[in-house]
Amino acid sequence: MDARQLEYFMAIVDNDGFGRAAQKLHIAQPSLSQAVAGLERELGVRLFHRIGRGAVLSDAGKELIGPARQVLRDLRTARATMDSLKGVQRGRVELVTMPSPGIEPLSTLTRLFTQQHPGVIVAADAAFTPEEVVQKVRDGACELGLVGAPGSVLAPGVDVLPLESQNFVVVGADDAGFPDEDPVPRAALAGARLIASPPGSQMRRIVDEMLASGEDLEIVAEVAHRTSILPLVLQGVGLAVLPSAWAPLASRAGARVARIDPPSQLHVSLISRSAPLTPAAQAFLTVARSHTPVGYLEQTT
Repeated sequence: MDARQLEYFMAIVDNDGFGRAAQKLHIAQPSLSQAVAGLERELGVRLFHRIGRGAVLSDAGKELIGPARQVLRDLRTARATMDSLKGVQRGRVELVTMPSPGIEPLSTLTRLFTQQHPGVIVAADAAFTPEEVVQKVRDGACELGLVGAPGSVLAPGVDVLPLESQNFVVVGADDAGFPDEDPVPRAALAGARLIASPPGSQMRRIVDEMLASGEDLEIVAEVAHRTSILPLVLQGVGLAVLPSAWAPLASRAGARVARIDPPSQLHVSLISRSAPLTPAAQAFLTVARSHTPVGYLEQTT
């Protein structure tokens, strides 16, 4: 078994098949198939079940994903560590982020990091739940993860660095029945038309709490992609409850923003693999440790 074989195996897994993997690797598909067949012979197990012109992971293949990711990650770490003897001048920070932390603090952290390490690329993958972020970091798909949760993140196999707490705000267009108060009592939202995320998110939990308390609210749109919420707000479809990371962008776009009373918060943390990090990821973590958040409250007072 060699690193090239594992790289080919993971390319097939991550690109959903031999054809796309061959294109990604810039090699002929027969060469890729021969390399994987050689790996299967060495291991003595089938990694894929061939079905027609496609392939499906076998149970043995599924078990190999985690160790293969770890081996390839460790090899990249070793190479990057040698490069770091000359300083962190190049490389790649691979992280995964939930939508709201993907606005802030990711924007600020990336700006600070790239100023200090202009030759290093920050590559941000996407996830929607804390569990997804933790799983990707734990499996080695990413080294770092930005999580927004109702409280502290507790997960074995990862280290957690709390970064900031974001108050939730209500966002709306001028002509969408926006309340005059700031902060807005939740009761003042009675009769409002709301754009909400699907059940399970903290944004949705706040809306569900108001509904459960008897507030006369109407959910007019349920949107999974957070990036679609603000455009719908600006079109006057309804109001939305969002973390304050969205407040500066919403204000610049012409929306109105106000705090919610009583307040509710999204706690943002940076999680990292417990295994040794690449120098680039370690440098990003160092920047994050010095992060001083500037929240919506401070910006508006």
